[in-house]
Amino acid sequence: MLTDLAPATVARPDRAASERPLTVCKVWDSEYPWDVRVEKIARALTDAGHAVHLVARNRRGAAVIERSPEATIHRLTPWRWAGARLNAASMFPAFFNPRWVRAITRTAREVRADVILCRDLPLAIPAIRAGRRLGIPVVLDMAENYPAMMRSRWDAGQRRPWDVLVRNPALTSLVERWVLRHIDQVLVVVEEAGARLVAHGLAPERVTVVSNTPPLGRLIESGSHARIAGDDLHLVYLGLMEAQRGVRTLLDAAGLLARRGVRFRLTLYGDGPELADFRAHARGLGLTDTQADFRGHVPNAQALAALPGADVGLVPHVADESWHTTVPNKLFDYMAAGLAVVTSDARPPARIIRETGAGLVYRDPDAADLAAAIERLADRAFARGCGERGRAAVRDTYHWERDAARLLETVSRAVGVRAPDGSPGRLA
Repeated sequence: MLTDLAPATVARPDRAASERPLTVCKVWDSEYPWDVRVEKIARALTDAGHAVHLVARNRRGAAVIERSPEATIHRLTPWRWAGARLNAASMFPAFFNPRWVRAITRTAREVRADVILCRDLPLAIPAIRAGRRLGIPVVLDMAENYPAMMRSRWDAGQRRPWDVLVRNPALTSLVERWVLRHIDQVLVVVEEAGARLVAHGLAPERVTVVSNTPPLGRLIESGSHARIAGDDLHLVYLGLMEAQRGVRTLLDAAGLLARRGVRFRLTLYGDGPELADFRAHARGLGLTDTQADFRGHVPNAQALAALPGADVGLVPHVADESWHTTVPNKLFDYMAAGLAVVTSDARPPARIIRETGAGLVYRDPDAADLAAAIERLADRAFARGCGERGRAAVRDTYHWERDAARLLETVSRAVGVRAPDGSPGRLA
């Protein structure tokens, strides 16, 4: 299993390297705050006694250095002499952007980093170049199958003229192959993602699953909320408003339920490039503001606090290569809150729901099949059983404390097995 961090044949780090506090230079390609996974990883490292220094983008002109509970943030220095557009363009997380190479190298050198931990593929090459200059290992947190995600966006008609250069699926695939040859360790969010990398030639012992799970504290808290009573089946969707997340199929299913006279209300939390289009689509289907209640951007904590009042959590993602190799936070958020889950047959969430019995799986992009699955959960006893099994699965398996332990061991192991010449350690 990819989640087995240290088979007996794997070289172990020396005791001092695995136990001493480390200084971690973490790289995030967007603004901070905020990103849920970046915060969780930084906080886990900090809580374990390590020092975290986060290199982040800075289009907003925020303070270059800022201290937060989970990390010291080192933002790119704005070019005061440049206009807003040029300044923002200079910070674009392109594979070969020299601004990022300098920023990562400078920060890691100044804080005497032991390891660089880079989130996702766009800045992996700058992180590796910085690591080589300083002779320290680099761990890639591959939260997405980036080549497949770019391909999915192109297929959905979201390609822009400059994406031929900066978000090209073919170029991204070439970059990924180079990165996998030069990276020390890779974190992935689900077993299917690790299997893909192993199939591409990455040694299994260099891959660790650190998933998008919630902390156990949220599970305990969710149990204290009483579910809202009433006849309407309350459905909820958390996430971006974009085509590849299947929102249009979800709305089509809601339209079918409305025409059948099923009493429901659908609450959608999230912003995105297609929010206005989805609102128009819902109106065209004749859905009322209750049957399709778009809340737009809502702070994450507020959206999570509202979950226990719902009955069914929805994961309608398009079942393509991108979603076959990642898993969304909302799947586990729904389960932790005790909701029954309906997911598309994108492989990771479908596998987890089938294995745990936490809900139902429908065939993407079949809106009628999605509507039928939702209608089955109008049986409150059945939905309650799904929710209870989902919460039990989070309590027993899918919680952040377990994933954080894997994260900490992997980061320490990357430092401990670094070869004397500064190249990636060879795990035998």
